[in-house]
Amino acid sequence: MQSPAMLGAVTRYWWAWLIRGIAAIIFGVLAFLWPGVTILAIGILFGAYAFVDGIFALVAAIRIAETHGRWWPLLLEGIVGLIIAAITFWDIRITLLALYFTIAAWAFLTGILEIVAAIELRRHIGNEIWLIIGGIASILFGVLMIWFPLAGALALIWLIGAYAILFGALMIAFAFRLRSHVPAAAH
Repeated sequence: MQSPAMLGAVTRYWWAWLIRGIAAIIFGVLAFLWPGVTILAIGILFGAYAFVDGIFALVAAIRIAETHGRWWPLLLEGIVGLIIAAITFWDIRITLLALYFTIAAWAFLTGILEIVAAIELRRHIGNEIWLIIGGIASILFGVLMIWFPLAGALALIWLIGAYAILFGALMIAFAFRLRSHVPAAAH
């Protein structure tokens, strides 16, 4: 059985779960309000990140090469980043399709891990269900994305928005459940 120290560590930061939930709800509402802008912004931000990351990896490779260190992995990393950025800006649909499947895998895997975390926390918090429901929602979201891969971009954004709002509400509920255990964990 795990020590009360774990409960103390989790409950001490109950507010982080609250912020996570609020951020998810804000993202979900914005996705509903501006679906076209949301999907385009996701792709553009990723392309910009890959470009900047590639440039910095190349700069690091050059700096390390000056000192005769192992520079070639950073050189390859920089080249890959710049290629991915070029592909993204050449045809953003390729990146968005890859991102689509990445989001599906992320939702599915984090859902499993949320359920595992909830089972561990149940040793310390009786009848804890909110994190399990959040995990189930994440798994269902991932499965639906894989099941219907040709869903339109609008449907994807609406699914992401609905998921984010639901997940945010569940994390807020979980945060307040954790907060109710703060005094017990302090003893």
